[in-house]
Amino acid sequence: MEFSTIQKVILWIIPLVFAITVHEVAHGWVANKCGDPTAKMMGRLTLNPIPHIDLVGTIIIPAVLLFLGGIMFGYAKPVPVNFNRLRRIRRDMALVALAGPAANLLMAFFWAFIAKIGVMLYGSVGSLSAQILFFMGVSGISINIALMVLNLIPIPPLDGSRVVSSFLRGNAAIQYGKLERYGFFILLALLAVGALSHIMMPFMNLFLNLISQLFGLPL
Repeated sequence: MEFSTIQKVILWIIPLVFAITVHEVAHGWVANKCGDPTAKMMGRLTLNPIPHIDLVGTIIIPAVLLFLGGIMFGYAKPVPVNFNRLRRIRRDMALVALAGPAANLLMAFFWAFIAKIGVMLYGSVGSLSAQILFFMGVSGISINIALMVLNLIPIPPLDGSRVVSSFLRGNAAIQYGKLERYGFFILLALLAVGALSHIMMPFMNLFLNLISQLFGLPL
């Protein structure tokens, strides 16, 4: 059956909120392991999505993109990290930054498993139940791969920029850091002119094809 737009929104909500929540918790968890308990002390190391939800990034932007048919992504309230409390600042800053995208990759495999269950159950437990599992699984794969690739773009304050910053020194690091105030507007501009999808799609397709082959899924 073909799901209506409202049904699609409902089925997208769980994997989207889960993806954003686990992404942020992963940052805080690794930061805590590396010496900074700030996120833990502020109650942000929880899978309860409520403390992480951002009205614009978690709800409005994903909803608009879903209706427009664009690449689905969003963001949550950033988990607070005090880089000065990390044991080895440059190394640990990169580890904390990479934790979010790594969590999204793991979740993409989790949702691939859910989608595979949907395929295997089709015709035995009712086509609707199987289709729901498959649709949610494919949605979860797409959302997490999109979040992973998006966050690895080296535009401050995305996670990729933290990794780049860990390798920069002196004035280069300072000048690069100044881009952070313009980062959101740069992303909006790239999205508006369609350049963001051109940047992301080759990398997204690479991982989607990998998951498709590993799990035998039509992605």
